[in-house]
Amino acid sequence: MNEHSPIDVDRAERTEKLQGMGCRRKRVEDIRFTQGKGTYVDDVKLPNMTFGDFVRSPHAHARIISIDTARAKALPGVVAVLTAADLKPLGLHYMPTLAGDVQAVLADEKVLFQNQEVAFVIAKDRYIAADAIELVDVVYEALPCIVDPFLSMAPDAPILREDIKDKMTGAHGPRKHPNHIFEWTIGDREATDAVFATADVTIKEMFVDHRTHPSPLETCQSLASMDKVKGELTLWGTFQAPHVVRTVVSLISGLPEHKIHVIAPDIGGGFGNKVGVYAGYVCSVVGSIVLGVPVKWVEDRMENLSTTSFARDYHMTTELAATKDGKILAMRVHVLADHGAFDACADPSKWPAGFMNICTGSYDIPVAHLAVDGVYTNKAAGGVAYRCSFRVTEAVFAIERAVEVLAKKLDMDSAELRIRNFIKPEQFPYHSALGWDYDSGDYPTAMKKAMEAVGYAQLRDEQAKKREAFRRGETRDIMGIGIAFFTEIVGAGPSKNCDILGVAMFDSAEIRIHPTGSIIARMGTKSQGQGHETTYAQIIATELGIPADDIMIEEGNTDTAPYGLGTYGSRSTPVAGAATAVAARKIKAKAQMIAAYMLEVHEGDLD
Repeated sequence: MNEHSPIDVDRAERTEKLQGMGCRRKRVEDIRFTQGKGTYVDDVKLPNMTFGDFVRSPHAHARIISIDTARAKALPGVVAVLTAADLKPLGLHYMPTLAGDVQAVLADEKVLFQNQEVAFVIAKDRYIAADAIELVDVVYEALPCIVDPFLSMAPDAPILREDIKDKMTGAHGPRKHPNHIFEWTIGDREATDAVFATADVTIKEMFVDHRTHPSPLETCQSLASMDKVKGELTLWGTFQAPHVVRTVVSLISGLPEHKIHVIAPDIGGGFGNKVGVYAGYVCSVVGSIVLGVPVKWVEDRMENLSTTSFARDYHMTTELAATKDGKILAMRVHVLADHGAFDACADPSKWPAGFMNICTGSYDIPVAHLAVDGVYTNKAAGGVAYRCSFRVTEAVFAIERAVEVLAKKLDMDSAELRIRNFIKPEQFPYHSALGWDYDSGDYPTAMKKAMEAVGYAQLRDEQAKKREAFRRGETRDIMGIGIAFFTEIVGAGPSKNCDILGVAMFDSAEIRIHPTGSIIARMGTKSQGQGHETTYAQIIATELGIPADDIMIEEGNTDTAPYGLGTYGSRSTPVAGAATAVAARKIKAKAQMIAAYMLEVHEGDLD
């Protein structure tokens, strides 16, 4: 049969019609976005809806002497003004973080970072609320503040978290100082130190992965509506993990989860900072429960830039030990992690510094040791997994910069040094010195192909000629060549190792086929622009042979979607996509069984 046979043509036409995996399919969600017809939290309007706004601290560290809300309450249109004193009798002045810490909803006795939430004004109009926050009189006593994490545990450092100052054991073990959160160590310290003591060559540098703001297009928002007759709460919000938010709201409010309906519509970007729970979410929920009317909170851009969960802020002292000919023998890393005023990291519970122990990278390093110290400072709470899988970006930065420093010290080409130290294909499956199992790979071949593709040898020649010309004063044009090679953990799993608040990091898919042959599939993830509505439909189309255009994808509604841990850390396609494929295969197996019975043939005879 030749390449142009009718069977091949029919198969190609059918594949194109399916628009399954591997096909060039236009993103179906872009139609509503490009036409301005997306539905965001601020687009949701409810009868009798009120609006909340925060009184925020001008100080990074100060004691609250008094809060006078009388003038604000007297402003026509103001419905209520909440402070920590109002929340304390309800046990709502603190909320749990995803990292096992607690975080102030409204500042109780002290403020710990600039623009921290001090009071919450609820009014009939958002402009009235904005006016009312100016009428709340707060008297502060300024206190010494810490913005340098290297000063956090100094003997004379001011104690920041007075609520836990006498608690010398945290969520991840002993604390060394009232401003210390955790120390996490992994690897063989003694063996690593022994190698460094006798190595031919060692390097040591500190690399700073600065505090980064995720900056989504849409700020954090929530709208809570309590139905007191039914005892049910509906919460709309910018949530990357709607089911997790439902669980946290249940823990905070005391409402059972089946009485809480969480809806995440289009959320305009996430980048990790919409995984956790913010004070605005809690205050809108409390306000609606108390007042019996919907309460909406929408932060402005400045509030988002100054108080939303930051990322990174890792200070990584990194060392490598090697032979004279460039074989890396050991790695030693100490990280000082600035977590701000509260430990609000979005990390798997068993990994207080995320996957920082992937810092040996793609290299065969026999022994290694990693230690991470988390500390409190007078900054907004940080630690989201910004555009990476839980600290992998920081880990890659540490090892790749260290390899560059080592190459310079050895006067060796950095690409050659990498190839010399890669895990070799025959070493797979490979167990790293810091505990990770690598299943497969051919790193030397991948590196050489990349070098050939860019003309690496020619680039080095060009670089050398330009440097010589620069030294002779003939040109100001010089050029650098940057190289990075990394192995990334994606999928945020397996569940036996990774959880959030004790909930395993699994995900789910539910697929229903209508009598007409069209499909609705529901997932526990939540797209923030990744194109889930397109991708998941392609997976199902490939598995079931039903055109992607006949498949509808639904996410973000806890009433209909099966429980899932949401979208972040590069986990949606590996985890929820896999769940989608498994669900589709179960449907196909059942369909084959029914078809075989009806056709009176064996299941194995059906394609």
